[in-house]
Amino acid sequence: MVSSSLLRIVSQCWKPSVDGGGSRKGGDSSGKIDGLLWYKDSGSHSTGDYSMAVIQANNLLEDHSQLESGPLSTSDWGPQGTFVGIYDGHGGPEAARFMNERLFDNIRNYAMENHGMSADVIKKAFLATDDEFLSLVKKQWLIMPQIASVGSCCLVGVICSGQLYIANTGDSRAVLGRHERGTKEMKAIQLSSEHNASYESVREELRLLHPNDQHIVMLKHNVWRVKGLIQVSRSIGDAYLKKAEFNKEPLLVKFRLPKSFDSPILRAEPTVHVQRIHPQDQFLIFASDGLWEHISNQEAINIVNNSPRNGAAARKLVKAALCEAAKKREMRYSDLKKIDRGVRRHFHDDITVIVLFLDTQLVTRRSSHRITRSFSRTSPASVKGGGAISRSSAPPSPWNI
Repeated sequence: MVSSSLLRIVSQCWKPSVDGGGSRKGGDSSGKIDGLLWYKDSGSHSTGDYSMAVIQANNLLEDHSQLESGPLSTSDWGPQGTFVGIYDGHGGPEAARFMNERLFDNIRNYAMENHGMSADVIKKAFLATDDEFLSLVKKQWLIMPQIASVGSCCLVGVICSGQLYIANTGDSRAVLGRHERGTKEMKAIQLSSEHNASYESVREELRLLHPNDQHIVMLKHNVWRVKGLIQVSRSIGDAYLKKAEFNKEPLLVKFRLPKSFDSPILRAEPTVHVQRIHPQDQFLIFASDGLWEHISNQEAINIVNNSPRNGAAARKLVKAALCEAAKKREMRYSDLKKIDRGVRRHFHDDITVIVLFLDTQLVTRRSSHRITRSFSRTSPASVKGGGAISRSSAPPSPWNI
């Protein structure tokens, strides 16, 4: 049974806000707002500093994100560390917002059950969160069938006991900045695997999983899409491509497949990468695909490398992407900034960036289980990106992918 508290999380997505649109400056203790930009230039996490920034393009912000630093388990003596989540919604903000409320809690619960952090803990949390959201879809199906077409990509980073865990479903990306030995160069190392049908390897995976479906991937308007509908092959939500019971009336015709299916077309299981953090590892960039559409891994690493650790690294990355987006349309950055949400989506996507700087001495100290316990009473950090920029004075209409 779906709890009333979980229903409240999603129901907030359909409530029109009393806050008006337009450019405004201000903020709260967690960040600042400047028009469609939300940012927190500097803060501290368990093993260094961090920077966050979000720029809105859609009528409703479909990107959600969070940083949690402190206990990674519900046990008092569980592991300590830092958790980062980037949730890039599509079809609406509901699934991304749900991830923002439930995924970290599920990871903490499984970490307690399994007496520590692991790739298996993270995978279980992804699948459990997806199951919870699909249960909500089933409960709301007849009242609000469009919720079956809402989904979210999910990129997670966890730093715990000297280990780095990167988990991903969809096409957000994590990139590591590492000093090359014997040189002063900073190398970009991509750590996440992307599940987008534009990659031949992803199309081949889908064909192997669905050998009897000749149309599992289709080239539509020069873009490869799963069943001609969606680019990502893994996600949270998207119930209409996971359970055939939702791929029928009263769902909108544009989402319905001509034939039913027996096995899920999309999956929620993440690809998980695990590695130890080395002294030459300087920082990590986590971002939704809106950033990577405009700047390369190495360009992003160079921008952060030239920024001070207590500076606006994430905000600089967002600005670099917007400058490229403006350049592609033969316009100035200053002119692009004047375009309001909704219309802005024709120029760029919602973009979320979190930069984690790594203090290798702290990483080494906290990789000791004995010393990790001594940090269990330190003040945790908890920040959710976006703030008030996701609000709109108009009733939400988030159902177009």
